[in-house]
Amino acid sequence: MGQAIVTAVLVDEAALTLEELAQACAVEPDWVVQRVRTGILLDSAPQDSVYWRFTSADLVRARRLCQVERDFEANDDVAALVVDLSEEIRRLRGKLSAAGVK
Repeated sequence: MGQAIVTAVLVDEAALTLEELAQACAVEPDWVVQRVRTGILLDSAPQDSVYWRFTSADLVRARRLCQVERDFEANDDVAALVVDLSEEIRRLRGKLSAAGVK
């Protein structure tokens, strides 16, 4: 009996381009470029946007940034702070849950 071969695609391995990320967030590509250049998205991105590739985590972060900016009319720095804090809270809650604390 032969072994079955399983083919799968890891979500984080499938990278989005600048245009795909902008489309997924319903923003202009310039919006994404500004956030990458200020370090809000892609911490250590190369200067040339041709090489930028975004993971599913980047997509989630970008969508959260868009939502905070739109809902609260926040500038990009304030939105980044709100998203950073909410990600930290989520991470800490996960640790508490893993430790059995409610």
